[in-house]
Amino acid sequence: MNLRAAVIGAGFVGRAHIEALRRLAIPIQGVLGSSPARTEEACRSLGIARAYRSMDELASDGSVDVVHVCTPNHLHFAEAELALRAGKHVMCEKPLAMNTGETALLVQLARERGRVGAVTYNSRYYPLCQEAHALVKQGTIGEPRIAHGAYLQDWLFYPNDWNWRLEPALGGTMRAVADIGTHWLDLIVWITGRNLTELCADLATVIPVRQRPTGPVETFQKAADAASEPVRMTTDDYASILLHFEGNLRGVLTVSQVSAGRKNRMWFEIDGSEGSLAWDEEQPNVLWIGSRQEANRWLIKDPSLMTPQARAYARYPAGHAEGYPDTFLQFFRDFYGHIAAGDFQVRPTFPTFETGHDGVKLCELVGLSAKQRRWVQVPGS
Repeated sequence: MNLRAAVIGAGFVGRAHIEALRRLAIPIQGVLGSSPARTEEACRSLGIARAYRSMDELASDGSVDVVHVCTPNHLHFAEAELALRAGKHVMCEKPLAMNTGETALLVQLARERGRVGAVTYNSRYYPLCQEAHALVKQGTIGEPRIAHGAYLQDWLFYPNDWNWRLEPALGGTMRAVADIGTHWLDLIVWITGRNLTELCADLATVIPVRQRPTGPVETFQKAADAASEPVRMTTDDYASILLHFEGNLRGVLTVSQVSAGRKNRMWFEIDGSEGSLAWDEEQPNVLWIGSRQEANRWLIKDPSLMTPQARAYARYPAGHAEGYPDTFLQFFRDFYGHIAAGDFQVRPTFPTFETGHDGVKLCELVGLSAKQRRWVQVPGS
């Protein structure tokens, strides 16, 4: 492809990006971490030659074509904006920015500069999510009627569990919904091909006071037994959201980061007029297909049994599991392939800055609905 990347952020998700880029043989020109010392450490451990000392230094590197933004939420807007103004394409972790004012500016800037922007809703790229998308599109389950499910985790189950996402200044005023609920919403809208028209949300802060440790804590790592201070929480641990989509599709989503034993259970079921589909991210290589008049069945990920549209997203043969790291590879393959083709008038197949804008808009509407305890319309639907 002759495209070269730089990565901002070398924590949990930044390393996932780096791994996928290497599997695609896309050169990584350098990394920028949260401090010079952490950047140097990351470059040594990952075998990356250049440790950028500032965002300005990265943006001025003419050898970089694409910037991957893998930093805490409050940094996304400034980093993506600077990269775009420097002529780079941008792959940004969600949320694209902290509010729709910022996301709208990034959408417009990418258009003006003729750059490609993507937001990492990578869940679409599980092979059997691609299969579900294809099956719904070809009418296998008839007209979608009901979409229901949940995204449940337990990594913030205890009051002494801590992460930067708990701080509104760093993560935003919405937490569980913005962090994981938007993945489920994006997936359902994409699989069904139906946009949301209105919603009604209930939010709760299940753990009202948490213990903040004095030292840094990486995502999904337990806080050390160290000095801490109590901090009152204002962001959501839990949400339930009633959903109305185009085409008379109804739905409901439950989100929680305090459900013991649920490590990363994003589960959905889509019930149609001719059948149903269900999938669980904790068992990502199985798709349940339900029927009224014949036996239900499980489709084990097998490229030879999948639709032609989805088959290309299964990298390994039947019996060889594919999971979370593979979703980044497949996403980046689409993204970099689109850039390499050079025709930006062609509609992208991947989640774009516009998708990221819609995700932040939905978060704002969920917050408004919960605060006012009422249904709210989704503008533009």
